[in-house]
Amino acid sequence: MKKIALFISSLQKGGSERVMVNLAEYFYRNNYEVILVTQYKKEDEYEISPQIERVYSEPDENKLNGGRIKNFITRFFTLRDIWKKYKPDIVLAFLGKNNLMAIATSFFLPNKVVVSVRGEPTMEYEGKLMQVIAKFMFNFADGIVLQTERAKDFFWKRVKNKSVILLNPLNPAFLDVKYLGEKRDRIVAVGRIDENKNQEMLIHAFDKIATEYPQVSLSIYGDGCRKDNIAAMIKEKKLEDRIILEGNVTDVAEKIKDARIFTLTSNTEGMPNSLMEAMALGLVVISTDCPCGGPATLIQNGENGILIPVGDAYALADALRQVLADKVFADRLGENAYESSKKFDPEIVNKEWEDFLIKL
Repeated sequence: MKKIALFISSLQKGGSERVMVNLAEYFYRNNYEVILVTQYKKEDEYEISPQIERVYSEPDENKLNGGRIKNFITRFFTLRDIWKKYKPDIVLAFLGKNNLMAIATSFFLPNKVVVSVRGEPTMEYEGKLMQVIAKFMFNFADGIVLQTERAKDFFWKRVKNKSVILLNPLNPAFLDVKYLGEKRDRIVAVGRIDENKNQEMLIHAFDKIATEYPQVSLSIYGDGCRKDNIAAMIKEKKLEDRIILEGNVTDVAEKIKDARIFTLTSNTEGMPNSLMEAMALGLVVISTDCPCGGPATLIQNGENGILIPVGDAYALADALRQVLADKVFADRLGENAYESSKKFDPEIVNKEWEDFLIKL
């Protein structure tokens, strides 16, 4: 039986964490021995099958009192001891410094190491020094999983040659739930309410079309550090009866499936799960063309969705007008989005991940 160790900071709800949990469950169902290694446990985490062993790599607090360098050394050898104890055939790490630690702690051990950058590399590795370290360390990984072709441009040729582009597996909750009834006059957005998701841009755009389309409402699902700012902005524009902050919900597919338009206004994204899920529901999707190229990998502009420049509320307002004014065009976009989402089927995508790991 092959043994796979999956390594990430926590299972707190987010796109990368959900992909890792989905992969863990897939490998377990397919008779791999799976160890899920996280630094710590947080509130509001994804659940995993009890048969998948959860291991924590963060040392006890009483061992972390020797200053920054000593604490790093303690964390380093704690993680390395986990690899020695469990003897995985392969370690798959997600995100930023986790990738670097997985590589470094596996030196001279028999396990293979695969690392995955989940978004824009310059965002995961901020600053010139960290970027040089990442480019150098990735040379020692056995495989690299990236989200987009644009992300490859960050790395040196040797790293590019052993990297592969793999999609995220679609959340199974969004399989076969396409809404076939009459769509409601609703625009929806799903995601953390923070600076990067840039819900301010969406509200500015909605304000520009509100009087033209008085029957249309906007629902924003999610929570986050800028929720109060967003609420104040809605009040300032006197749109409290048109824009609803829905908060976090567990049944997103059920809540948004009958909407007319899904919007993503992020400044940067890797492979956005929420966008993939909206496409699987057959919604018309409008997204910013983020620098890493995740949305552009999913959307052929004007065919199965609309791409707009990052931060451009005027372009978003124009795109909303275009869709709301032309039902035939909107129906075509939604149907094409649904058809193109079939390549995100979790059984297909998970098998591609498995094939890549087995090849190593």
